[in-house]
Amino acid sequence: MPKKVEHLQWPDAPDMWMPYAPAIRVTGGTTIYCAGVTAAPVYHHHPHRPEEFDSMPDDMEGQARAALENLRKGLEAAGASFNDLIVCDRFLTDINEQDDLNKVWNEIFTDNTPATTTCQIVQLATDPRCKIEINAIAVID
Repeated sequence: MPKKVEHLQWPDAPDMWMPYAPAIRVTGGTTIYCAGVTAAPVYHHHPHRPEEFDSMPDDMEGQARAALENLRKGLEAAGASFNDLIVCDRFLTDINEQDDLNKVWNEIFTDNTPATTTCQIVQLATDPRCKIEINAIAVID
């Protein structure tokens, strides 16, 4: 069965633009679960070596772009793209930087807007300089 994606709105929803749908129904297709990505290199040593993360941008806009690029590469490895994303969870170390993230987010997600949750956390496990982590679920045909 081919994939069908429906962005669902409440029956009594006001007529206004939102960057996400409150619910998305998917029938058919194959589900892809993406591990969380940051602006850090996806392939790095464990235990972590801080010098491997020295090339990360130090601002939210730069880190958002780098994290989304890492997500794009993971999606492509699975035969998917940003257009196939259904859900994205966004973890920020400073919720006050959400506008910088949304600037980048809105450049990339123009037609397909995945359901999102954004929350502030104390620190990410990869490196204390990381400002954002994104994990995602996609569905492909």
